Amino acid sequence: MADTDYDVLILGGGSGGYACALRAAQLDLSVAVVEESKVGGTCLHQGCIPTKALLHAAEVADSARHAEQFGVRASLEGIDMAGVQAYKDGVVKRLFNGLTGLVRSRGITVIEGHGRLTGPRQVTVGDTTYTARHVVLASGSYPRTLPGLDIDGERVLTSDHALTLDRVPATVAVLGGGVIGCEFASVWRSFGAEVTIIEALPRLVAGEDEASSKALQRAFSKRGITVRTGTAFESVTHTDTGVAVTVAGGEVIEAELLLVAVGRGPRTDALGYDEQGVAMERGFVLTDERCRTNLDGVRAVGDIVPGLQLAHRGFAQGIFVAEDIAGLDPRPIDEAGIPRVTYTSPEVASVGLDESAARAAYGEDGIETLTYDLGGNGKSQILKTQGFVKLIRRADGPVVGIHLVGDRVGELVGEAQLIHGWEGYPEDVAPLVHAHPTQHEALGEAHLALAGKPLHTHS
Repeated sequence: MADTDYDVLILGGGSGGYACALRAAQLDLSVAVVEESKVGGTCLHQGCIPTKALLHAAEVADSARHAEQFGVRASLEGIDMAGVQAYKDGVVKRLFNGLTGLVRSRGITVIEGHGRLTGPRQVTVGDTTYTARHVVLASGSYPRTLPGLDIDGERVLTSDHALTLDRVPATVAVLGGGVIGCEFASVWRSFGAEVTIIEALPRLVAGEDEASSKALQRAFSKRGITVRTGTAFESVTHTDTGVAVTVAGGEVIEAELLLVAVGRGPRTDALGYDEQGVAMERGFVLTDERCRTNLDGVRAVGDIVPGLQLAHRGFAQGIFVAEDIAGLDPRPIDEAGIPRVTYTSPEVASVGLDESAARAAYGEDGIETLTYDLGGNGKSQILKTQGFVKLIRRADGPVVGIHLVGDRVGELVGEAQLIHGWEGYPEDVAPLVHAHPTQHEALGEAHLALAGKPLHTHS
């Protein structure tokens, strides 16, 4: 039947799923998306967009709190969480309305309900079975917890609960020093809470270059955020005023709330993947470089595929799959070239290899590094931010890693991605003219220095 059979059937309407749908429809393929919640997925409704709205509200709070250093007389009277939530929800609603309108205009069918893979190229929703020439698994992720750690949504929260909090807690313990934990810690500290981060690994944002991790931890300490790295969680109990978190060694950390931010898991349970023989590992769907699973006609994109759990990765994979299905033979995605940003204050951004990975790949004498301090950058001085641009190149070769720390450096990672993606040499980038005064100049200055002609830097 025409209304249940499609060229492309996508299980999940998040970043990877809807991007695949939009591109496939653009390529004149008939497309349906199965979504049990709202199109846009975690990124739009419980992740990227709402958290960054909170982070911007936090930046505004800090601007008011520290306005006097710019010669502006202002004061921070407090945080109106109802107002913050209304602002955040307004951003999400406008983007959601825009997305649903776009999906509708492309002639994409949205099937509401819980879908299951019930055959090699079929998905069942309720009592109806839909078939397609190509099925794309894009079921997304969920907030992880730890064994024996019960999430009650009131005192022990996941990021989903934290996004709808109607008050600023006086004290918060954050379990996990990765991207999500650090971003919420940054928000709450700006809102006035006392924050303690508990991280079992030796450093914060362990997926970033060690220099970036150290810089973020120093900045957090200056802001009054307590950071406990190398500290394993043991248990949590409720108290009269909140929670008591016991860590390795028996120390107890008391707080009003505990945020559990120990990563996200692939949402693949109860979706029929196992029953249909989809190759999986630890809950993740295994694919080749062309996002193909072991089942003919079945692809997978986004957070359920091992690798960086980033919306823009899923988005790129979705576009790639649509073009591959349509026979355009697109180039596989370069995983190392996917930019990463942690939107804390200060921000941490990067693309390519960190120093440790570069040394492992090319040898101790096979790389060169250079760090340009933002203290020499005029716009960073104007913004009163500290940080650096760190470059890693192969000896006498292209730049293989770019690492940035400082307020607003997430906006620089686009240029960094181009340099990395085009395998640029410092000598290629050095002649490019960067507008003054901008933070982009810091990228130019760093490449000038690595090319052997430093300008606003000590040689």
